[in-house]
Amino acid sequence: MKSFRPQRVANLIREIVSEAIAGKLSDPRIGPMVSVTRVEVTADLEHAKVFFSVMGPPAAERRTMQGLQSAVGVVQRMVARELSIRQCPKLSFHLDETIKRTAETLRIINETMAEYEQPAADPESAQSQAPDEFEDEGEDGAQGSDTVS
Repeated sequence: MKSFRPQRVANLIREIVSEAIAGKLSDPRIGPMVSVTRVEVTADLEHAKVFFSVMGPPAAERRTMQGLQSAVGVVQRMVARELSIRQCPKLSFHLDETIKRTAETLRIINETMAEYEQPAADPESAQSQAPDEFEDEGEDGAQGSDTVS
């Protein structure tokens, strides 16, 4: 039977680390547009991977990663104080690329949809011109006077 304890601990760690990043850490390398996206805790509660995303250029991501790695001890102590478990999981910070990959995927989908919408507009204009092509037809469907009766 699967235990839900690692999930509960992960949720608590995510809340604590989010609060720490938002207001308690004073490292200038950690920008204001940092959010903790998820936390993965091992089944034995020994290790916790904290995934975060940064809205900004890659340089801001690198600075934030350096700042969080520098502050991992402080954050670890904050988590240990808040959790009521015997041994606090060892934290490690990881940049979460999921949001960027999702945005890139959506951009590609939108470009593809725009390409399909443009050719769809052309057949409509061709259909409106189609009756003009057959104006020379007579009542029996033959074209002009080229046919011999």
